[in-house]
Amino acid sequence: MFQEPIIPAKPMMRITVLQGEVRVSAGPRVELSTVLGSCVATCLFDPISEVGGMNHFLLAEPPASRAGSKIDEHYGVYLMELLINEMLSHGARKDRLRAHLYGGANLRQGMAQIGTANAEFARKFLDTEKIPLAREDLGGTCARRVDFRPATGRVRCRTIENTLAPETTPAASPAPSTGDVELF
Repeated sequence: MFQEPIIPAKPMMRITVLQGEVRVSAGPRVELSTVLGSCVATCLFDPISEVGGMNHFLLAEPPASRAGSKIDEHYGVYLMELLINEMLSHGARKDRLRAHLYGGANLRQGMAQIGTANAEFARKFLDTEKIPLAREDLGGTCARRVDFRPATGRVRCRTIENTLAPETTPAASPAPSTGDVELF
């Protein structure tokens, strides 16, 4: 009896998207991944051309005091435009784009609500550009890990509970010095 050889499937190529980055692909074996706290990641997908991309921004917009200064790629206003333009250059059409938004958590109580501001900016940007928001997982107090397959538009988002993060406690006061030196 003849048995055909088993051909192993090609492994998925995982590309990590860091703060201030944009990645676009049409590769069927590509997965874009990122980890978010207060940052927001936008995943865009064109189901016809099977092109997708992800960005990861730290802050929505530069402060008014920096208006007119050098463009900083860590801001959402720049990275959203860059993501759309990269998608278009890879064959996507703007009228077919669908979006997913992730992140925007406020991880620490009593601190500025940066995550909320990032989430609001991303929603408003998509609304202004008339890009439908298919799914979102924004806000809360937990970090997230996002895995996005750009050719199919599939996304997996997992939350990381704050209980898993180590508690920060003040360091113990050092013992008073006696002036002795110990060599070892």
